[in-house]
Amino acid sequence: MSAPRRVALLLQWMTLGALVGLACGGASALFLALLERVTALRVATPALPWALPVAGALLGLVYERFGERVRAGQNLVIDTLHDDGPQLPLRMAPMVLAGTLVTHLFGGSAGREGTAVQMGAALSDAIAHRLRVTPRVRRALLSAGVAGGFGSVFGTPIAGAVFGLEFIVVGHIEYEALVPALVASVVGDAVTRALGIVHTAYPTAPVVALDPLLFGKWVLFAGAVAAAAVAFVELTHAVKRWSERLVPRLAWRMLAGGALVVALWRLVGTDAYLGLGVPTIVRAFGDPALPAWSFAAKIVFTAVTVGVGFIGGEVTPLFFVGATLGNLLGRALGIPLDLAVGVGLAAVFATASNTPLALSIMAVELVGAGALPHVLIVAVLAYLLAGHRSIYPSQRVLRGKLGTRLGEAVRLRELDPPT
Repeated sequence: MSAPRRVALLLQWMTLGALVGLACGGASALFLALLERVTALRVATPALPWALPVAGALLGLVYERFGERVRAGQNLVIDTLHDDGPQLPLRMAPMVLAGTLVTHLFGGSAGREGTAVQMGAALSDAIAHRLRVTPRVRRALLSAGVAGGFGSVFGTPIAGAVFGLEFIVVGHIEYEALVPALVASVVGDAVTRALGIVHTAYPTAPVVALDPLLFGKWVLFAGAVAAAAVAFVELTHAVKRWSERLVPRLAWRMLAGGALVVALWRLVGTDAYLGLGVPTIVRAFGDPALPAWSFAAKIVFTAVTVGVGFIGGEVTPLFFVGATLGNLLGRALGIPLDLAVGVGLAAVFATASNTPLALSIMAVELVGAGALPHVLIVAVLAYLLAGHRSIYPSQRVLRGKLGTRLGEAVRLRELDPPT
């Protein structure tokens, strides 16, 4: 290929990536601004979580009527990436936005990456169809939409770019979409910040030299991270299966699930496990008196909320799980608390989503370079130990994590039993 042709292609990819980034950044800014307001309203109105069951039933009725395809969430995005399916419904963007705000307003334990990723994918697919691009370019723009949504909602543009390339196929990175994904994530983050969004600032991880003793501690740490991630994935999928079997109608399922979340809320006697839980994540970096069972409680709250159909994501709740688990393990193993929490924060989600590289980079963007090499060691070990499981069961596996050939790429949900 001639040099002028290479330059022309690079400019094309950068232009398309920038268009996607502008859309993702604007959508994430709107979402984060509204999310901050509804969270503040919930905190200021302690009685709001009592209405979660009713809110869930109404939200379920809306999704039954207008959001049959939208309900598949990230799995619909992944399937579309692989199968070149119909255009993602553009209504996915406003529906997941509104659904997530309702979930958080009334105290459901959910995250925000699912919303940002789905909005980014829907908007990027609308751009792709409007420009009538080829299937190959459309696939790259969908990856860019995922990257732009993820990077802009967390303020981590490099991790967002890698996440958009890594989460599609387990153990494989979609380098073909590298340029548009990187541009979309960087532009999306810049747009979000320019529109006044200020992301949570986490304490900086200390620089600690890796030695054989510390490496051994990280191996134990990785085993606990893998166990927590497996517990979350299996419980979430089990809640989904059991609730669908017992209560086929989505609206009544969300009513019952909301009632169970309210019961759990009253049982633990604290609001700490409702919503995102960011204050507890920040607290974990410096509080040696954090309850040892905090990570387990958040797993249960989130598995019930997400499993019965409430809208949101899993990243921030899994940050909560990882940070509080890291707090516990740091105290038990004698690892500096802020380092252990920073590593745990990233490693649990890395394991549950099969994205160890993206989340290791994210740890650096959130808590500094002191997280390396520790977070990468833990994330990779836990990723391998957890087997073929994921919060995104539509992820494809072309080759097993330990090199086992699987032949044609299959969905994780088709691997029976998980290994």
